Amino acid sequence: MHSSLLKMHGINKAFGGVSALRGAELEIGQGEVHALIGQNGAGKSTLIKILTGVYRRDSGTVDFNGKASTISNPREAQSSGISTIYQELTLVPLRSVTENIVLGYEPRRIGGLIDWKEAHRRSQEILARFNIDIDVKAPLGTYSTAIQQLVAIARAVSLNAKLVIMDEPTSSLDDNEVAVLFSVVKSLKESGVSVLYVSHFLDELFKICDRVTIMRDGQTVKNVAIEDTSKLDLIANMLGRNADDIESAGMTEFAKGEAKTGDVILKTKNVATKRLLRKFDLKIHRGEIVGLGGLLGSGRTEAARAIFGVDELTQGEIHLAKGVPQPVTPKQAIAAGIGFLSEDRKSEGIIPDMSVRENLTLALLPNLSRFGHIDHAREKELVASFISALGIKTAHMDQPIRELSGGNQQKVLLARWLVTNPSLLILDEPTRGVDVGAKLEIQSIIRRYVDKGLAVLLISSEFEELVEGADRIVVLQDGISVSELKNPGITEDTLVRAIAHHHTPEQQAVPRQENAHV
Repeated sequence: MHSSLLKMHGINKAFGGVSALRGAELEIGQGEVHALIGQNGAGKSTLIKILTGVYRRDSGTVDFNGKASTISNPREAQSSGISTIYQELTLVPLRSVTENIVLGYEPRRIGGLIDWKEAHRRSQEILARFNIDIDVKAPLGTYSTAIQQLVAIARAVSLNAKLVIMDEPTSSLDDNEVAVLFSVVKSLKESGVSVLYVSHFLDELFKICDRVTIMRDGQTVKNVAIEDTSKLDLIANMLGRNADDIESAGMTEFAKGEAKTGDVILKTKNVATKRLLRKFDLKIHRGEIVGLGGLLGSGRTEAARAIFGVDELTQGEIHLAKGVPQPVTPKQAIAAGIGFLSEDRKSEGIIPDMSVRENLTLALLPNLSRFGHIDHAREKELVASFISALGIKTAHMDQPIRELSGGNQQKVLLARWLVTNPSLLILDEPTRGVDVGAKLEIQSIIRRYVDKGLAVLLISSEFEELVEGADRIVVLQDGISVSELKNPGITEDTLVRAIAHHHTPEQQAVPRQENAHV
């Protein structure tokens, strides 16, 4: 390893008597790309927040750039050369791209006025390193999430950082944008800047990282060169399980079930909306999982929004079982027995300041209320039963949901819909951004309910999850359902070919296969 830029030794931190870190260690070399992985709740975020001055450590030592760290807040961290890019973007959508990049570090003229000409020039120069050519004077919110993510990274790089912390940097990027990001990371490394890379996409680590630190239950359990380990070993260390046991069991929990389909629960014909969808045909039976496969922008999420009544249909029909009328609003969809777990857990899922109980029963409130009064006894009974059934780790049902790990927040959102006893559950990226252990648990929960007759429409950016989880996969291209694959018999290769070229299967696809993004 190169000479050390950062050394964190014997770090301890407790919240209200509950230990979050126990003797944690982290060492990063100069010009090194270092991965930090572990399950949600393993202590990664707490360790990073101690490094960046958000939290104060109870004990232990931190040395950065050759001297003991005295960082006590995020501003001091930036001034010291530590820049952090969080998974949930901390940008200002209504402000321009330039304003977001130079915020807090605006170039000034004599007299203190902001030199906007110089600010725009700097912004264009730093974005050029990412091959991004956009109007830097336009509001950031007018651009895609992927562009906003790259702007956040550009801002961090522009602050002359010695260490850049990237938290799930590729979660909103497509293949080309990931390639751009990786090239920027490599150029940072070549210029002597270190990168702390936090990602649930383990395959990415082998492409971009030099070393990896693994955490479990608040402790550092392994620090190893990436070339000396394997994906299976990483998972085994994260879970504290034997690698051979994991390999024999398979990498997902979906494969445990066997489809026993019943009546048709939903059928769409020639469905189109103003949001990309042009001709979407689908049929789902009770007790089966139907996957939606396609590239970014193929119309997968738009199909889910159409079924749930979020987006108005411009053509086509949606037929439900037993003559239930076509839902034209989410309220009608819920009444018809449809649930929708959306892709964006933070902005469209949890209500952070509300409790686990309140988040879990949100969709069920009309059935728990009478004359405006909630039956709290019934509510608490249901919440307790689902906390137990789904293995949600929480101190108590009235704990704010923001205090839970990402995996447990996702379980609460899953319970929000399961408690309504739906006949169809739409799951848009149900395991994105959660650790391997929580992912397996969520997949197991879904399979358990499907075996009882629940129909599931599964949208996933992971080949493996779709191939093992779905009984059938409907492939979308440019808002049109172009083909259907049936299990058993679907492989990642056949899915890639169907997604890339439904007319010319002899041509080769170039998707982000190793990260299992479709």
